[in-house]
Amino acid sequence: MLTLQLHDRRKILVWSKLIGRCTISCISVLLSQFALCLVPLFFPASPILIQLTLSALVLLVVLGFGGSCRRLLGFHGSAPAFVFFTIFFVWGVYIAIIRQAISRVMDVVFNGVMIMLILGLCRIMLKDPGFVEQESFYSDGLDGSSVLGIQTHNEGSPLQMRVRYCKICKTYVQGFDHHCPAFGNCIGQKNYVLFMVLLVGFITTETFYIIFSSQSASKFPVLEEIRLELDFSSVMARSTLLFSLLQVLWQGLFLIWHVYCICFNIRTEEWVNWKKYPEFQLNASSLPGENYHDMRFKNPYNKGILQNVKEFLTLK
Repeated sequence: MLTLQLHDRRKILVWSKLIGRCTISCISVLLSQFALCLVPLFFPASPILIQLTLSALVLLVVLGFGGSCRRLLGFHGSAPAFVFFTIFFVWGVYIAIIRQAISRVMDVVFNGVMIMLILGLCRIMLKDPGFVEQESFYSDGLDGSSVLGIQTHNEGSPLQMRVRYCKICKTYVQGFDHHCPAFGNCIGQKNYVLFMVLLVGFITTETFYIIFSSQSASKFPVLEEIRLELDFSSVMARSTLLFSLLQVLWQGLFLIWHVYCICFNIRTEEWVNWKKYPEFQLNASSLPGENYHDMRFKNPYNKGILQNVKEFLTLK
């Protein structure tokens, strides 16, 4: 009976903590989005580049303020919840304001893409990225240095799985690329393809939203009798457009980086910390009479762009 009561209390604590983190994330989304409204509200006639720069600065200030509150008050939000609430906020602005100027067909397409994006988010948050139990290394007769990520190239060796350690999840992941806070999960061999699909999906959806917001802004006439209502609508549409532009810019760079990694068969973790993994180290020999050690980077997994892309598409 006592054990059951303790289990119930722990369950209540877990749910209350989860609800609290989601509430903080929701408040953070509202604060950041309404802070962005200040840019088109006070600088409506400024060029788009200036508005983009100001929007980026506003977001940095809001993020810095949120980080300070977290350290001082001990409040912690949830990054995946922040992503979900941001999607629902922008989607709400689209339904309330933008869709009036969009054709029925494009409206159906956009809403369908948003639903697929949300389902994809749920999928990648729950999907196993390729977690590997530490005991499995030792069961294959490997020593501790292998567990730390040192790999060999023996045929049939399980070390060819390129298992790396994630400090956030505190576990080993097959084909580990990085830990994604936005998805609350590692990106590894089993969900890398889904990650790339979602990244392209985000950029595509945000590009649609930018186009639709621009169309909406051009179709709203500024009439004096409905000036206040239109000002609010135009400010919200403009601020979310600026937010989407910022998202496309950094996500576009992120996409380019991962396309590069796919083409040359390397992971982000391996590129950043290549000196930790002996198979990426090429020791240059010194000339006679000279004493120096020159360590250079080499990629033993690069099989040519076509073969690398094919290997990526067949990841399981």
